[in-house]
Amino acid sequence: MQVSWAGVFPAATTQFAPDMSIDLDATQKVQDALVGDGVHGFIVMGTVGENNSLQPEEKRSVLKAAVEAVGKRAPVIAGVSEFDAKRACAFARDAERIGADGLMVLPAMVYVPTEDELVEHFRAVSKATDLPIMLYNNPPAYRVSVSVETMKRLADRPNILCLKESAPDTRRFTDLYNALGDRFILFAGLDDVALEALILGARGWVSGLTNAFPKEAIALYDAVMRNDLDTARAIYRWFMPLLHLDAEHDLVQSIKLAEQIMGRGSERVRPPRYPLSGARRAEVTAMVERAAAARPKLKAAA
Repeated sequence: MQVSWAGVFPAATTQFAPDMSIDLDATQKVQDALVGDGVHGFIVMGTVGENNSLQPEEKRSVLKAAVEAVGKRAPVIAGVSEFDAKRACAFARDAERIGADGLMVLPAMVYVPTEDELVEHFRAVSKATDLPIMLYNNPPAYRVSVSVETMKRLADRPNILCLKESAPDTRRFTDLYNALGDRFILFAGLDDVALEALILGARGWVSGLTNAFPKEAIALYDAVMRNDLDTARAIYRWFMPLLHLDAEHDLVQSIKLAEQIMGRGSERVRPPRYPLSGARRAEVTAMVERAAAARPKLKAAA
């Protein structure tokens, strides 16, 4: 199995109405706008998409709406974030039926597994579907590390093709390549180490702040691909104060507030999250407004 996943894949937001029901029309508008801006793919219902705040039937309706909105213009990869393998496998089967192009599979929520348990969870989901799979490693958020050894043990699963790497240690990209060559496609998963990851061989970038500044994120990626590191560094330095937000505990609220300030969505989030308030809201607002006022001049695509 092969996929052509590469480029900037926003971790797309899920939009909510004032009564906290899902606003599918607004969610589709956000996705359609991002396609128009040139993103290369989508992660739907990842962390930024508030997967674990959605009911099972809501997850399926959000995915169906995304497949409808994006069509075949870009791959739609659905987050699989469940409490156990049975639920994860059921969602994987439904996602394939609905028309997702792939899955981003997380470790089972809440429980911290042994390596054997983690391997078996990923194996179970991969056997439940023919869809290509991206695994998600984010030790700071989920207290589970998808080790190099774990990836070696999963190398025989033909539809596990990709790893989204959100550990803040960029040495991981080189260690993974040295251990496994190009067996797995690597994606940067943490915004404020994205440039380093791309230079070290990541083929793509799953990005939160792309929701607010998609053209700049794409320009950064394009600059690295054409080996124009001066341009890449300039964009990265401008972007970095915002990219740091992706590594904070309130990343979802911050990203959705940035999205709202830039006229692209709403800051509404579902409990247990609440919109930013007070000094933190003022701080993030000022950061976004400063970035918007000093946006870099971007080179036209070749």
